[in-house]
Amino acid sequence: MIWPTLNTFLPAYPDIRVEIDVDNGLTDIVTGRYDAGVRLGEQVAKDMIAVRIGPDMRMAVVGAPAYFAKRPQPKTPQDVTEHHCINLRLPTSGGLYAWEFEKDGRALRVRVEGQLVFNSSALSLKAALAGFGLAYLPEDRAQSHLGDGRLIRVLADWCPPFPGYHLYYPSRRQPMPAFALLVDALRYRG
Repeated sequence: MIWPTLNTFLPAYPDIRVEIDVDNGLTDIVTGRYDAGVRLGEQVAKDMIAVRIGPDMRMAVVGAPAYFAKRPQPKTPQDVTEHHCINLRLPTSGGLYAWEFEKDGRALRVRVEGQLVFNSSALSLKAALAGFGLAYLPEDRAQSHLGDGRLIRVLADWCPPFPGYHLYYPSRRQPMPAFALLVDALRYRG
């Protein structure tokens, strides 16, 4: 999501240097001496300045047609506990991610089980495509496979949109002009 902007921004400002460190953990940018970080909107601390750099997101529960040929599609979030699910291990806590659902103001977190655990949604997608079970993925990761019928989405009405990615930085620090230019270039204009 950042690269398309950098690809057009940097040639116009050849004196600006950018270093990007990709880490899926919840890194403390102040302690790590980073100028900024990128997180989902709901994960940005209140004492930070947050600038939206992407649209709202949705999660999707998906499985391959071959998987559903042997099992009924879940009708409720609780039904996924009766399925083979592809788990995601969180990098910061080391625990398994509980799938989050919400409908009509009612929020649920469901712990699932299955044969596979990954720390990457890309691998979860591959396993779902191969028929190993249900995966809980960002909708945009699964979109093309839903469109061509390689995946089937279930429980869509239990997966509402949530605030997408935000660039964030400490509110106490006065940003340099080059940083301010980059932040403005990355700002999501929806």
